[in-house]
Amino acid sequence: MSQTYPVQKNEYIDVIFEDLTHDGAGVAKVDGYPVFVPGGLPGEKANIKVIKATKGYGIGRLVELLERSHFRVEVSQEEAHKYGGCQLQHIGYEGQLMYKENQVRQVLARIGKLDDVKVHPVLGMEHPWQYRNKAQVPVGEKDGKLVAGFFKPRSHEIVDSNESLIQLPDVNEAIQTVKQICIELGIKPYNEETHKGDLRHIMARYGKQTGELMVVLITRTSDLPQKNKLVEAIVDRLPKVKSIVHNINSRRTNVIMGDKTKVLWGREVIYDYIGSVKFAISALSFYQVNPDQTKVLYDKALEYAGLNGGETVIDAYCGIGTISLFLAQKAKKVYGVEIVPEAIEDARRNAELNEIANAEFAVGKAEDVIPKWYSEGITADVLMVDPPRKGCDEALLKTIIEMKPKKVVYVSCNPATLARDLRILEDGGYKTLEVQPVDMFPQTTHCEAVAKIVIA
Repeated sequence: MSQTYPVQKNEYIDVIFEDLTHDGAGVAKVDGYPVFVPGGLPGEKANIKVIKATKGYGIGRLVELLERSHFRVEVSQEEAHKYGGCQLQHIGYEGQLMYKENQVRQVLARIGKLDDVKVHPVLGMEHPWQYRNKAQVPVGEKDGKLVAGFFKPRSHEIVDSNESLIQLPDVNEAIQTVKQICIELGIKPYNEETHKGDLRHIMARYGKQTGELMVVLITRTSDLPQKNKLVEAIVDRLPKVKSIVHNINSRRTNVIMGDKTKVLWGREVIYDYIGSVKFAISALSFYQVNPDQTKVLYDKALEYAGLNGGETVIDAYCGIGTISLFLAQKAKKVYGVEIVPEAIEDARRNAELNEIANAEFAVGKAEDVIPKWYSEGITADVLMVDPPRKGCDEALLKTIIEMKPKKVVYVSCNPATLARDLRILEDGGYKTLEVQPVDMFPQTTHCEAVAKIVIA
């Protein structure tokens, strides 16, 4: 016997959108039953077609807008190709910031039961376009021609794109120039289905403060066809290039980078600054992709740390030392820990580059290394965490509660796991004073946030 839901597949209905999901789809309710529709905005009335109905929710397709939100921005199909990956491209920037603030507030209340925590308005950008300092675009073949751009949503079809309006102009120029050179030289694009062909991805990294450019060619094969001509043409046409790198990924995988990397021309790294701190960035380094907002984010983390020069700080998930080295300018001593050995090598190199002697780095899991430090008598006045999207490991949260640093500053790229972890810290004797969202990725649904937490 077939199930009956408030809506049926292939049914056309009129709805009013009440909210947005975490991935930017409009939420409508039919007799309390949620229907998620990409492209819908709160307050809008629309005719939709139901394309899926399950026990808990439905999914619809926008057919016609009957009443429009004043935040809506019209985007043509041609423009949409330039915005690849921008789920909020149809919302004016003021509306995007309101959506992100609301998103942080809602998850803190729903998941963390933190209704009383002060959530500040989102710190946005004056010019929320052309901000990304890194692009890695998939390469494929269409109608016998090499194409490079982005994957069509929910597919492995590559949409050929000549421009992305969220990339810095120098990054766009690098990608398009390298693509054109590869077409001219007849380099074979990788075929995902047959696992044949050579070129899988083109990556460009750019130091906004230094003007230095890196090009990375990711191939299936260890031999790069037409290598000398390719390098010569890149150097000739991209005067800002300081590094050309070849990365080999011979596996059948969606992971972009392989394990083996070699320098074809120039340096192994390019340099950039965040504030006054200089960073060496290799092909494999994790480095924030929005340098302007990274400074905003780190300044807020530093403000929440409230350092006066006498504190010991532990930076869990320290990466290449970006936040650690910021903190070291104001702290007595900073200890950083990170599971990726190459990142710790970068962190040590960056400390040396900036002549910072009061930062020490260790390889390992934060939840293993920090308890070891604690047993050796190393305790933190301030503990900084900047975990991946999955949030902090439970063992690390237990160690924080046991160690009892006076302050915890939590830098988050996922409001849901932030809310979950704040609840654990609150139950362990901490109090969340305030949360500051920062828009690191305008035109997308992603939102970073910094939380200030103290012993209750």
